[in-house]
Amino acid sequence: MSFDQAISGLNASQTNLDLIGNNVANANTVGYKTATAEFSDVYAATISNQGLVQTGIGVAINHTSTDYSQGAITVTNNPLDIAINGEGFFQLNRSGAQVYSRDGTFQVNSSGYLSNANGDLVEGYGVDSTGAIQQFPTPNPISISLADISPQPTGKIALVANLNSNSKALNPANFNPTDTSTYTSSTSTQVFDSLGHSHTLSLFFIDSNAAANTWDARAQIDGVSVNSGNSIGKLNFASDGTIDTATSTFPATLSLTIPGGATTPQSVKLDVTGTTQYSSAFGVTQVTQDGYQAGSLTGLSITAAGIISGTYSNGLTRAQGQISLASFTNKEGLQAESGNSWSQTQASGVPVVGAPQSGTLGSLQSGSLEQSNVDLTTALVNMITAQYDYQANSQTIKTENAIMQTLTQMG
Repeated sequence: MSFDQAISGLNASQTNLDLIGNNVANANTVGYKTATAEFSDVYAATISNQGLVQTGIGVAINHTSTDYSQGAITVTNNPLDIAINGEGFFQLNRSGAQVYSRDGTFQVNSSGYLSNANGDLVEGYGVDSTGAIQQFPTPNPISISLADISPQPTGKIALVANLNSNSKALNPANFNPTDTSTYTSSTSTQVFDSLGHSHTLSLFFIDSNAAANTWDARAQIDGVSVNSGNSIGKLNFASDGTIDTATSTFPATLSLTIPGGATTPQSVKLDVTGTTQYSSAFGVTQVTQDGYQAGSLTGLSITAAGIISGTYSNGLTRAQGQISLASFTNKEGLQAESGNSWSQTQASGVPVVGAPQSGTLGSLQSGSLEQSNVDLTTALVNMITAQYDYQANSQTIKTENAIMQTLTQMG
């Protein structure tokens, strides 16, 4: 009789409907991948079936396959929303166990770790004391430092300028910072003390001997003369207008008296390498200094390679870590878990872990999320087909029941 075949068909159709319904339910789940039932026929095992007509004893679902194709990427403008474009899974630490996900809806938890809404910690690579990414020995939960950056006093200033060779020679002994006629050119730059306070360093250049291409330099810090108002260095230029480093007394180390409780005196190295003396107006083409004030974390950004950088109120950026990705030889072997994730199995093989954009791993897109790859139109058509399958198997049972009733009545 066909009851067994029909019952197996009903069970298989019900499981198929469950899978399709789950796909439809997760049509808006970030990173969800479509699951599909794979059917196989079932035959009874016999010692010898040669010459026998085999009708089969039903159907079974022998595997549930997952479509890992790329889902559409939508923009959210939240920098901690991260989409994987290409191959790979986020590696997550779930209470000590490893799980893998395509859902990049992340946040910084109360302990400073990058995590998802389920509390799973995002794994990756940390940074050393210099801020360099350390891609060894293995990925660990990524910790985001919320601490302020300590101030750094200025220790070096690099200045590149052009001093006008057409200037008139002046006597440095007559230098008066309040009288522009006693110096040829001037400029200023910002310097920071050990407490992060900003100060203004003013530099004055005096053409002391136009014929010999010789210049004298003076300085003030917040209006107070440096080196008691005396010269802080000499600049000598060759006949081609380039600085003569052999006879010039730069780089020079300035000893700055800093008020307000900061470390004083403060030594600052002034380097003017690259300064020229040409027949053109005075102008500063570059000035840099290595100090900065204290800064607090104002935001995070993530590159396509997964490097997480913190932006601070003092304008600096610091690397906080790098997100790692994992890939598998057989993704079909992964075990689906709750929380929009998968776990490793013997069938999946061990994960190959690395930085985004390395090997076959894809890139990351910050401020975006990968949507479910469920095609609702296809899912609904499949649902209708599965419903007809269920009805057809039900009809088989009705037919068998009618036959049984006929046989009973004949008796």
